[in-house]
Amino acid sequence: MAQTIDPVLTRLEPPSPQATATPGDIPVPDDAAPTPKPRAWATLTRSFRHRNYRLFFAGQIISLIGTWMQNVAQAWLVYRLTESSATLGVVTFMSQVPVFVLALFGGDWADRANRRTILLYTQSTAMLLALILAALCLTGTVQIWHVMVLATLLGVSMALDMPTRQSFITELVGKEDLPNAIGLNSAMFNTAKVLGPTAAGLVLAMVGEGWCFLLNGLSFLAVLFGLLAMRIEPRPASPARPPILVRLREGISYAWNTREIRSVLGLVALSSLFGTSYLVLMPVFAREVLASGAGGFSMLMTAAGVGSLMGALTLSLRRDSAGLWRVRFWSAVAYGVSLVCFALSRSFWLSALLLFPVGCCMILLLATSNTLLQTTSPDSLRGRVMALYAMMFLGVAPFGALLAGFLAESIGAQYTVALCGAVCLLGGLILGRPRPRA
Repeated sequence: MAQTIDPVLTRLEPPSPQATATPGDIPVPDDAAPTPKPRAWATLTRSFRHRNYRLFFAGQIISLIGTWMQNVAQAWLVYRLTESSATLGVVTFMSQVPVFVLALFGGDWADRANRRTILLYTQSTAMLLALILAALCLTGTVQIWHVMVLATLLGVSMALDMPTRQSFITELVGKEDLPNAIGLNSAMFNTAKVLGPTAAGLVLAMVGEGWCFLLNGLSFLAVLFGLLAMRIEPRPASPARPPILVRLREGISYAWNTREIRSVLGLVALSSLFGTSYLVLMPVFAREVLASGAGGFSMLMTAAGVGSLMGALTLSLRRDSAGLWRVRFWSAVAYGVSLVCFALSRSFWLSALLLFPVGCCMILLLATSNTLLQTTSPDSLRGRVMALYAMMFLGVAPFGALLAGFLAESIGAQYTVALCGAVCLLGGLILGRPRPRA
């Protein structure tokens, strides 16, 4: 809390240096003195002054660690059951394509309903699906079609959850701290991306996939408790709205006719279509290209997660959004270059080292895009704009996963990732060019 100064005490203080200055001195008024910059830690954590955000952050980081454990365990389970990179791509496609189809409806829902209530529904659904998959694995009855069905249902829940969760942040911290909160969210996500695969590797090696799914299901209790403990002011009643198709067209039209938003969404879509291929094929790289098992797979995922965490923390330390267009451009270019280098490596430790810049540049690209979208969009359209972001990021990714899986069957995992990295590099050079205002 800022301190106040009693004007009476001020009059009793000794005269300032300006009052005793000689005629040759040039007095400098107190209010002209430079304001000291806040310390890095205070800048990094300023969103934590909001109680609701603290509850959100604590619950989400526990749940996200469980989610990453499930992601790693599910990929390993699919490859163990089928030994097919194409099936890996199909499962990823089925888990994420609902976002492409339904995210706009989720964004419209987020713009007109209680966002906390929506999140309680979606997070409870995700918990139930994880517990069902755990039961199937622990009883030894799991089949590949079980995984596909549950992955699809989880994708439906995610389509409603993601735009709601993104637009909910403004209610927790306000616009002033929104860029910092987005950076912290990225840091939270990537901290979980480091810890989750590491924990998954240990659990996979000791007791198998089922326990990863069980732990993920239990982790949702933390986020549900945080949501219920929040004190949220009721949103004002929405005025009469046009039909839903008119509202969806309004959001799409706004994004398409706003040059900055159109360029951000275009580059996110391209990076998602081609840039996430290495994640889909990581089990193939770990087992066949680099000759390592579940432990090596976990280490590779952890290396990418550490890089992503460093990128997120770098963004969180920024005090404003100035220069983000340039950060976005260079992140896209470096992402493509480092992805090509990773694809060509046949050394495990060199591959792990190269995944550090891959992860760092990917999260810088995505987090700067998220920040630019949220700070540019009006409140009345933010849910739908973030739904479009979800569509371009998660909704386009399954098509890339499908493409990467079938390409890897034909030309191999290394050539597939190298080709995708080259496309990302070219896309960054064309679509990521900084705007004149940057």
